[in-house]
Amino acid sequence: MSAESRLTELGITLPPVPKAAGLYAPLVQTGNLVFIAGQVPVVDGKPASLGKCGDAVSIEHGAELARQCSLQALALVRAHLGTLDRVVSVPRVAGYVAAAPGFTDAPLVVNGASQVLLDLFGEPGRHARVAIGVAELPLNVPVEVEYLFEVSAG
Repeated sequence: MSAESRLTELGITLPPVPKAAGLYAPLVQTGNLVFIAGQVPVVDGKPASLGKCGDAVSIEHGAELARQCSLQALALVRAHLGTLDRVVSVPRVAGYVAAAPGFTDAPLVVNGASQVLLDLFGEPGRHARVAIGVAELPLNVPVEVEYLFEVSAG
C-alpha cells in the first residue's frame, strides 16, 4: 500500500507546512537524502504546549507532541516531493526532550514521533534514533525532533 493511501486509511491529515523560525532551511535535499530541521510542535503558528516533561508535561502528552513533530516533517516532505510515496526509508530520527530534573523517560516521549513513521511506512519507517533529555528547548517547548528521509528519484 502506498504511503499516501496509508495516510487516508489511518485517518491522518497533515498540518500546514511549517515555516523556518530562524536563519535556516526547514528542509535540505542532497542526492536521495532529505534532511528535516528540528521540528517543534506547532498548532496555528504557536507552540502546541510549553514546559518540561516530568513536570508540567506528562510522558503521554509529550509523546503526542512528538507525533505532531513527525506530522509536520511529513508535511514538509510531501510539499517538497509532491508525494510521500517517494519515501524509501527513514534512516534516522533525533529527538530532544526538555526534561525536568531526574526525568529519564525521553525515549518514551520520542516513541510518539517514531510510532507514526512505523504506522505509515511499516518496516521502512523503522529508524536509528537518539532520544535525549535536555535542560531547555526553543520557545520553552517540551520536544523537538529532526529527521532524515531516503527518497527515490522523481
